[in-house]
Amino acid sequence: MRDIDVMLEPVRGLLYQFGAFVPRLLLALAILLFGWLIAKAASFAIDRGLRAANFHILSEKSGLDPFLRGGGGTVDAVRILSALVYWLIVLIALMIAFNSLNLEYVTELIGRVLLFVPRVMIALLLLVLGGYFARIVGVATTTYFREAGTGDATALGRFAMYAVLVFVVLIALDQLGLGDVVRQTFLIIVAAVALGLALAFGLGGRHRAADWIDRWARSREREHDEERRPPPL
Repeated sequence: MRDIDVMLEPVRGLLYQFGAFVPRLLLALAILLFGWLIAKAASFAIDRGLRAANFHILSEKSGLDPFLRGGGGTVDAVRILSALVYWLIVLIALMIAFNSLNLEYVTELIGRVLLFVPRVMIALLLLVLGGYFARIVGVATTTYFREAGTGDATALGRFAMYAVLVFVVLIALDQLGLGDVVRQTFLIIVAAVALGLALAFGLGGRHRAADWIDRWARSREREHDEERRPPPL
């Protein structure tokens, strides 16, 4: 009898663990289902709310929507924001569900991804608002220089717009944690361009530089000869 009890002890432990795991699994599935329903409702509400507030017109005028549709797609900034809200809530539900199952490693991994989603949302908002502001600056600059009688008013307006756009893109990338990489890449490109220009100038203008140095040396020799020449009687 004791031998049978010893043999059944692992089975009892397994059944006990299974019985304790099943309620937690059902709770995790319920959390996922509830989170999915909330995510669908929130995504729909964000999409409708942003379109009711004419945010899609703002993103269209900022130039972001035409850029996103450049590859032939139909996505726009409103759809991206609503999708990001959807996945934000889904990730929160996944983190809570895996935490209820005592899966700390998976919960930590999802938490890292979860922290990145709001950064993407903020970066997207910065691109929309910054792109719209850049267009306003470009139009204002063009109008000002055109009224002032400057011939290159359109070029100056585009330069002002692109300058603001570059600044906005750098801020958005810095929000995503890519600012250092972009800045280092930009410095490398600038250094490469400067080196190329220096080499082009050096190779292309070496003959003129040699002629200039030769003329300068001859003029100096003539001055010395004139100084050494004895004064006339």
